[in-house]
Amino acid sequence: MRDFRFSFNIFGFDSRDALLDRCRHGESAGYDTVFAADHLGAPAPFPLLVAVAGATGLRVGTLVLNAPFWNAALLAREIATTDILTDGKLEVGLGAGHMKWEFDAARIEWKPFGGRVEQLSEMVDGLRTSFTMDFDELPEGRTVPRPLQRRGFGGSGPPLIIGGTGDRVLRIAAAHADIVGVAGTFQIPGRPPGTFRLATADEVAERIRFVRNHAGARAKDIEWHLLVQLVVETDDRRAAANEIADRLGGTMSVADVLGTPYVLVGTVEEMTEQLRSHRERFGFSYVTVHEPYLEVFAPVIRRLREQS
Repeated sequence: MRDFRFSFNIFGFDSRDALLDRCRHGESAGYDTVFAADHLGAPAPFPLLVAVAGATGLRVGTLVLNAPFWNAALLAREIATTDILTDGKLEVGLGAGHMKWEFDAARIEWKPFGGRVEQLSEMVDGLRTSFTMDFDELPEGRTVPRPLQRRGFGGSGPPLIIGGTGDRVLRIAAAHADIVGVAGTFQIPGRPPGTFRLATADEVAERIRFVRNHAGARAKDIEWHLLVQLVVETDDRRAAANEIADRLGGTMSVADVLGTPYVLVGTVEEMTEQLRSHRERFGFSYVTVHEPYLEVFAPVIRRLREQS
């Protein structure tokens, strides 16, 4: 069974000092990694990650890059340069994109889901090729940046994270990813793209079985990633779960809220036990919380470290 790793993502910042203070605080609280997303309205991921890695001991990563936003050769340059400048601390998360308004605002074609999944698959292959490609026509004195790490992309680049819930994305994850996240969100039928509900525990278990079956011999080497959507510290789990179920608009029962790995609710001891249970049942050992929960989740990290 893998040891736990803990991470948080950055939603935004007002200044360099504010960003670095936040990340130093996260490091002192026991977090291992800081992630940046790839959304319009959020900071550009790669400069953020270079700044954080230069000022802390944290690993850094993307959670996740929207594959349709990028060209493989240019993204390979960004990844390789960032891996070098962070001394090999980079983890690369890739996704198919799910917010149509971002594509519209950037004037990037919004393809049906199958088309975006194909773009994701092509990106994985394209990055692997770009990391090993020789350029015969470089001007004298120029060199191609290569990633320092040789853990992902067939041994040519940084560790690769792929997450999702659908069969097509999870097949790609099973075939290629070093770290697999079962995203835990399902598009609500008949609602605008990006309108999700959370997965139940049984749905998560089924999705993990799906990945393991398709990964074959690779399954034993996969690190399983959990993105927690909500952290609520309370002495009354059931009352809090009732409130959460109401806020979720009836898409989950109280029992579902208490069982899903994407909601942590209870005392520090109860949340600690939830994560231990989720690691035992699902394999989740790499746990990310959203930045607003950095503080409330920190005592859970300390308790798990004390018990390990």
